[in-house]
Amino acid sequence: MKLFDELQARGLVHQFSEGEPSLPEFLETGSRCVYAGFDPTADSLHVGHLIPILGLRRFQRAGHKVLALAGGATGLVGDPSGKSAERNMLTREELAANVAAIKGQLERLLDFDGDAELVDNLDWTAQVSFLDFLRDVGKRFTINTMLRKDSVKNRLEREGAGISFTEFSYMLLQANDFLHLHRTRGCQLQIGGSDQWGNITCGTELIRRSTEGDAQVYGMTCRC
Repeated sequence: MKLFDELQARGLVHQFSEGEPSLPEFLETGSRCVYAGFDPTADSLHVGHLIPILGLRRFQRAGHKVLALAGGATGLVGDPSGKSAERNMLTREELAANVAAIKGQLERLLDFDGDAELVDNLDWTAQVSFLDFLRDVGKRFTINTMLRKDSVKNRLEREGAGISFTEFSYMLLQANDFLHLHRTRGCQLQIGGSDQWGNITCGTELIRRSTEGDAQVYGMTCRC
């Protein structure tokens, strides 16, 4: 059974982006690079991370290169997806300890002696100045587009809730991760939980706008 058919048969595919060729065809025409990110908001991965991790494992077993991203940078900001209120901000020391802990867990679940690699987005995000980020990433999006993303829209529609500029900017940081991995490692697919669709499509949009629409990139969410 083909990989995408197997994922669908197991009920794991929730959403996936359109493209030419289609994502199922794209995955069958060569070895691709796939990534999923995991923010270290605690010193352990939790059950919500399991399906994306198993998704990476299935991609790896099917002959694709997989990247597991530990969010040393995005963890400092906090993802608003699926949250009704602002996250508690962690210190850099707490984040560093959490990153070290989840790296150890990922190493037991993925084969890093094979076609898997562990990356930390702090390694490249820390090098980007605020002004460069605004010019190179922020200018690619309108506020209207960002307000339509579920992670923001759901928060604003909740009575008494709001969203800080910090969490509002999270989707741009995640989009920049996809762009960086596309440029440096040829990554063409990001997968994540069903609450990540808005963040993932933000990444595909950024790559296409930064490459004049020539890039073949896709997003897929897992039902969880």
